[in-house]
Amino acid sequence: MISKTVPMPSSTPTALSREARRHGETGLFDDVKVAVAYYSQRGHVARLAAAVAEGAQRIQDTQVSTWSVDTLTPELWKALDVADALVFGAPTYMGGPAAAFKAFADASLSPWLDDLRWRHKIAAGFTHSQAMSGDKLNTLQYFSILAAQHGMLWVTLDLYPGWCTSSGRITDRNRLGGWLGVMSQSNGDGPAEENPGSGDLETARYLGERVARVARELVAGRRAISSVIDS
Repeated sequence: MISKTVPMPSSTPTALSREARRHGETGLFDDVKVAVAYYSQRGHVARLAAAVAEGAQRIQDTQVSTWSVDTLTPELWKALDVADALVFGAPTYMGGPAAAFKAFADASLSPWLDDLRWRHKIAAGFTHSQAMSGDKLNTLQYFSILAAQHGMLWVTLDLYPGWCTSSGRITDRNRLGGWLGVMSQSNGDGPAEENPGSGDLETARYLGERVARVARELVAGRRAISSVIDS
């Protein structure tokens, strides 16, 4: 059993001020870093991760990296530590995220024990399954609770639902009507290299773009605060 006294975060603006100073080490509009941490067994989630990365790169001065968590390397943890935003992704198996992602989540105890090292980062998530529902919401809830335990700030999907009217199409964005994150679906007998479909991939791109935009605004605000504090 691990036993360690964990410092309690301040209830005053002190913790945010420290974060502002950390970001104040660089210019107000320097690059924002987004890291996508995902597990993919058949390739569907990997394609979604790539789409999230493409969307994030739509925002100027955004550095994006994608990391498969099936191998937990020092390089992975370093990339997540320096990122301003983390996006989690995994397939939904038996009503929850795949075991390989859970192993990664359990291993993230290390930054948690280090005074909530991921505190104040932006977070978001995406998942995929064969079934239209497949209890994918539970996986997104798992991601959001993981982010909450790390003290991170969750970004939702601000899109109206698609494919829910007589004129709707399977290629609509947010066709499965999820708001906590991206829900994607592919037929079990469809070729992995052609799935998920274009609508789901574009939804993932939109989420990546939104995460990068929110992260950029938040980081710029923190750097502006830092300049006031230090003046």
